[in-house]
Amino acid sequence: MATQTIYPAVESSDEAVSQDLRRIIQHAEVSSADAGVNTFPEDRARHVPAGSGAAYWGPGSLMTFIVTGKETGGAFFLAEMSVPPGGGPPPHIHQREDESFHVLQGTLTLRVGDDTIAASAGDFAFLPRGIEHPFKNHGDVTAKALVLVTPAGLENYFSEVFDPAVDRTAAPPLPGKELIARAQSVSSRYGLVLLPRHSGPKSESSK
Repeated sequence: MATQTIYPAVESSDEAVSQDLRRIIQHAEVSSADAGVNTFPEDRARHVPAGSGAAYWGPGSLMTFIVTGKETGGAFFLAEMSVPPGGGPPPHIHQREDESFHVLQGTLTLRVGDDTIAASAGDFAFLPRGIEHPFKNHGDVTAKALVLVTPAGLENYFSEVFDPAVDRTAAPPLPGKELIARAQSVSSRYGLVLLPRHSGPKSESSK
């Protein structure tokens, strides 16, 4: 069942999607301010040159950091994800963070609980915390998406578990035993629940 209300994939103009991203970032900044967390200084511009962030091989994808919680005072983490055909992570649950996807190229199929979102270039999808979700590229070209995580913190899991991408032009390697062992060892510390690929819909409240 494709969802349009609870987890909307917004087919809209780039400007509308940008407004969606700005609203989510503003919400994260307000929440952080209420909690006494400092975000971007109002009087300081920031420029992140393309491809200058750390990059890591995830399960079937390349993740390039754009800005982390260290720069945003914990408000949010932003990355670009490249997912080749057939790539994507197994089902998992984030207990602490919401995720937002703005697809830049190709298509991604995201399953969120009982719902399925088919997101193509220009689409936006919001995935709330506490609900199982995998995603996969069923297309024939590499999919690229901006991934916004609110609040920040999940980037520390990625940098601890994933393998550094020395050659970013290579195809993503298959997850090795060492990566899987690291993921299983530290996932609970980051509020992350790892699930088998063929698990059924599951939410945090059903655990």
